[in-house]
Amino acid sequence: MIRDLLPDDVVAVAFDELGMTDEAALAAMYPVEAEQIARAVESRRIEFAAVRACAREAMSRLDVPPGPITRGGRGMPIWPAGVVGTLTHTGGLRAAAVGPVARIRSLGLDVEPHGPLPEGVLEAISLPEEAAWVTAAREEEGTVHWDRLLFTAKEATYKTWYPLTRRWLGFADAHITLTPTHVDGRSASGELRSRILVDPRAVDGGPDLGEFHGRWALRDGHIASAIVLRPGGGG
Repeated sequence: MIRDLLPDDVVAVAFDELGMTDEAALAAMYPVEAEQIARAVESRRIEFAAVRACAREAMSRLDVPPGPITRGGRGMPIWPAGVVGTLTHTGGLRAAAVGPVARIRSLGLDVEPHGPLPEGVLEAISLPEEAAWVTAAREEEGTVHWDRLLFTAKEATYKTWYPLTRRWLGFADAHITLTPTHVDGRSASGELRSRILVDPRAVDGGPDLGEFHGRWALRDGHIASAIVLRPGGGG
């Protein structure tokens, strides 16, 4: 599912592909990575290690030498020279997507188990227009948890935004438009548009971040959103 959301020049790897145990992923961490996560609970350390194992495999497929992927501000990963990427882990799915900096400016990927958000969360993460759209979409097609999809799109937006601005982006700071292109009850897919509502200036010297475009999909019990930003600003 993740690969279907990404262009050919972005490499996506899920932990299940690696044939590694959780213990092996922990042992494969660089000392600086292990130090950063040393005080976390075991489940968090395993997630941290597993997605980095995925990222290093993706880097190897891009012919980029492996290296540590440390945790920077707001928990965002700091990537070795030559690549940009995004990490996601949820409900037993752990994955990374990585692309070359020559062709990819920023990436955002978020995967969630396909289920409704807890009571009250939709109101906390959405603009009034977004919440109204979710309500209408539920009435038209109730097999998709549109509220959870909206959450993944918000998270993918933030993951794309923060490395280029080093500024917080709240749930109310981007307006998400979700356009279904295929829904059959067990799977679904479509496009997303994320319009930034705050100061769009970036710190990397590239164009302002006024709008992101991406794709979303539902399959095999997970729902995901992905954004790929090109150096010229296009998706």
